[in-house]
Amino acid sequence: MASRGGPRIGVDVGGTKCLAVAIDDDCQVIYECRRPTPRGDGSIGALVAAVIEAVIEIELSVGPSISTGVGVPGLVADGGVLRAAPNLDGVADVKIGDQLSRAVGRPVVVDNDATCGALAEWRVGAGQGFTDVAFISLGTGIGGGLVSRGAMHRGNHGYAGEFGHMMVDPMGPRCPCGQRGCWERYASGSGLAYLAQQRARQGRLGRVVELVNGDVELIRSEHVLDISRVGDAETQDLMREFATWIAIGLVNLAHVVDPEVMVLGGGVGSSLGDSLEAVRSAFFELIYQPQQRQLPTIVLAELGEQAGAIGAALLSESSGDFALEVE
Repeated sequence: MASRGGPRIGVDVGGTKCLAVAIDDDCQVIYECRRPTPRGDGSIGALVAAVIEAVIEIELSVGPSISTGVGVPGLVADGGVLRAAPNLDGVADVKIGDQLSRAVGRPVVVDNDATCGALAEWRVGAGQGFTDVAFISLGTGIGGGLVSRGAMHRGNHGYAGEFGHMMVDPMGPRCPCGQRGCWERYASGSGLAYLAQQRARQGRLGRVVELVNGDVELIRSEHVLDISRVGDAETQDLMREFATWIAIGLVNLAHVVDPEVMVLGGGVGSSLGDSLEAVRSAFFELIYQPQQRQLPTIVLAELGEQAGAIGAALLSESSGDFALEVE
């Protein structure tokens, strides 16, 4: 059913694709389309073009929209200024909100992609009904968003939620952000690949190595997850280590923000399966005074890959410090 006032459009700009949706008054997806994320020289201009193509396709299919929101990776300041995006080329202080607004011919709200995911999971997903939510997107990297006392928490400049760059090992591997030992180097998809490559170089994870024809550098998180599901003991042991790294970051977040629920999303988060219980167990062992406090519930996200786009579609109503009314 189309919205009575027209659909809302949301676009999630990921590392490999732009996923766009239209939602109706009940936040149900009524149309979806996707475009490859442009790379290389002039990628911002090409990215804007890809977003506009998606908006045009949606409006031709379901009618004029009443609002448009876009989620992009990186540091997004108030006013839709993209300060930095480690996984996009040539980005520094780009006024992407202004560019998109001019191209569309009406205001376009821009925010961080994981913040959009948090908004969606809080409004209509696994965090629905809670007033304090931490959403953690475990994908190629790690992003996230916070809901505090029934309102989105964006921080002083809009940068809140860059959980992946909490430092958990100052002597650890180099992160694309330029620092060492960021949480996402251990607990993301690229982090799982890093841990697997370390073990493979020690002569372990034989079944995973077979999948890449012996080239350890080609090991990706998907290879590890595929083999772990068929009961391989070495790979399952790696997944227990991976679960502990996830729990380390969650514990740090819990100590700082004390949420009611922690929602794990993203491509890797949604693929944890049986490892979710290992995350919960490690969390209980690591958090301060677990027997003397109310612990947050740790759950998997519900909206899958559409979370970021749905949240982007909801940005227009949240941009004015939208707050949940709590009875």
